[in-house]
Amino acid sequence: MEHNKKPLFELKPWNRGITDEELITDLKGVANKLGKNTVSYQEYDSHGRCRSHTLEVRFNSWNNALVKAGLEIGRKVGFTKENLFENIEEVWIKLGRQPHQDEMVRPLSTISKGTYSRHFGTWRKALEEFIDWVNDEEAYSKKTANKTVRIKNSQRTPRNPSLRLKFIVMRRDRFSCNHCGRSPARDVEVILNIDHIIPWSKGGETRLDNLQTLCQDCNLGKSNLREKNG
Repeated sequence: MEHNKKPLFELKPWNRGITDEELITDLKGVANKLGKNTVSYQEYDSHGRCRSHTLEVRFNSWNNALVKAGLEIGRKVGFTKENLFENIEEVWIKLGRQPHQDEMVRPLSTISKGTYSRHFGTWRKALEEFIDWVNDEEAYSKKTANKTVRIKNSQRTPRNPSLRLKFIVMRRDRFSCNHCGRSPARDVEVILNIDHIIPWSKGGETRLDNLQTLCQDCNLGKSNLREKNG
């Protein structure tokens, strides 16, 4: 009988209460095992004792953990905090409600939920910081919404509202169509648009008081009616 066979089942190490020193030692061990001077999230998740998220939370960032382990910092994360928040904004608008972390996948989201967890610790913290950011930016957006640009020797607001202004208008309108009341939160087929109450082509400005949320069908109906009435 062979006694040197590797067991079919093995108990994973108990990680509760693991110290900072043990985490750093484990990170160094993964680097040595791979023969590299840096380790990516995915590599540590595949070969490390814990999850990369544990080190990121413990040392405030993955790069801090690498530095403490005497390793080189790999590629920098390509998303700024503003990039991350703007993506949440776009998903929120598409859904007509607060997104769940499991919905942060393509094609709905261009940034994964794992990226948010790595940046903020948890998805909940990402949402909390996003809400703070939106509320801080709302006053700023209300001011910048009234900015004008020179168009053919006249001062006009830009025709297309910014993503920030779109979100503020839709949030004010509860992510529902102002005409029929439909919302993506209740019907995934509904697509919301931002409409100028007084058309921009007729002198209406791109400002909060002249913008409303319409579903695509109502917005198209309004456009058709406008064309018929000349």
